[in-house]
Amino acid sequence: MKKIKSNISLNNRSKKTFRFFYYTLIFIFILKPNKLKSQLIDYELIGEFSKDSLNKIWKNRNIPKLMAPIKNGIAIYHVNYYSHWIDGSKIKASGRYLVPLKVKDFPKLVYNHGTRIKKGRPKILKGENILCMIFASDGYGVLSPDYIGLGEGEKTHLYCNVESEAIAGIDFLIAIDELNKELELKSNDQLFISGYSQGGHAAMSLHKVIERDYKNILKVTASGPMSGPYNISGIQGQVIFNEYTQPHYLPYLLYGLNVAYKIWPENEFNNIYRPPYDSIIPTLFDGKHKVKAINKALPKIPVQIIKPEIVDTYKSDTNFILHQLLRKNDVSNWKPTAPIQMCYCEADEEVLFENAILTKKNMVSLGAENITSVSAGKKYGHGKCAGFSALYTKYYFDTFKKGKSTTGRKGAFVKRALLSIYKIFENN
Repeated sequence: MKKIKSNISLNNRSKKTFRFFYYTLIFIFILKPNKLKSQLIDYELIGEFSKDSLNKIWKNRNIPKLMAPIKNGIAIYHVNYYSHWIDGSKIKASGRYLVPLKVKDFPKLVYNHGTRIKKGRPKILKGENILCMIFASDGYGVLSPDYIGLGEGEKTHLYCNVESEAIAGIDFLIAIDELNKELELKSNDQLFISGYSQGGHAAMSLHKVIERDYKNILKVTASGPMSGPYNISGIQGQVIFNEYTQPHYLPYLLYGLNVAYKIWPENEFNNIYRPPYDSIIPTLFDGKHKVKAINKALPKIPVQIIKPEIVDTYKSDTNFILHQLLRKNDVSNWKPTAPIQMCYCEADEEVLFENAILTKKNMVSLGAENITSVSAGKKYGHGKCAGFSALYTKYYFDTFKKGKSTTGRKGAFVKRALLSIYKIFENN
């Protein structure tokens, strides 16, 4: 009997040991997947610029070093990472990471680019990549997501969709934390968010969603959206009824809304357009055409592509499904916690500056603090406004970066004064 008892005791100990390892493995691999699950797919060094080479780029592009100082070189990486589609499924996304060389404990800055339609990698030394380099050459680690459906990513781009724009940035931040460890880089806890045009909308979306859903793992230090269509359901929506320089915005927006919310069956969607646009538009938005080519194929008054009965319903019924979905993707009426500075230009013909004025008014009325708006130039159109807005945004972020403010200031007086003088001579 004692022998039998001894055998039973031995079996129980074995079972307990087995159970311990079994539940430990479950805890590690199932209950805590986020600790082990990688967002990073791969990365590639695509450019490296010393301070001397940046000086040459600044000179060729007439960027004054007094207003945009070069304090370090830059390494630029193309990064592929996992993000999420609107149904929660895992998909591939891409972006660029500009690393300030020989800088320790640098802040991260997510820069969201303006409207793109053509897929593929953007050129290193063109467009808004230069704006990213201005930040990175002064000690910021800059993340520039391609958004879902652009760059080398999978699926379709959902234009000015709050959730899609935000998740592209959030998942990129997680992937970059992994990459920093792999490259033995160290960033600090500061997180800045900016972007121009559509990127202004995306910056506001990212800020909003982080504070709504991810405040336990991410904290926004400050954001600086620039010339964004924050109020697409109202102020920005007015442009479709008049001559407009960028008629591609309307079909791009409608296509994204239909993919995301299934307003019309996919095989019937193009029936909302008048002939011949019902057959022209599907060929234009294939990821291979540039914005200029698309604009050239469309009427100057954007709404003229839409069938009259749909336009009439849109005008007469404020509860029409399109109104509801546009309001859903407004970022002009919420209460942020972190400080915000919005830049705009009064002569902007593409994104109306009243977007920023209304957004500030709404945020303040909801009780938000430290919300400011700054004119980057009364006479500048949308294209020219970008560079000046980026400098004002950088000066604003610098006050946090240097520890001079936790609520936000306009930035260095001397640099702002020089910028004002530069604009006077530049306009003459």
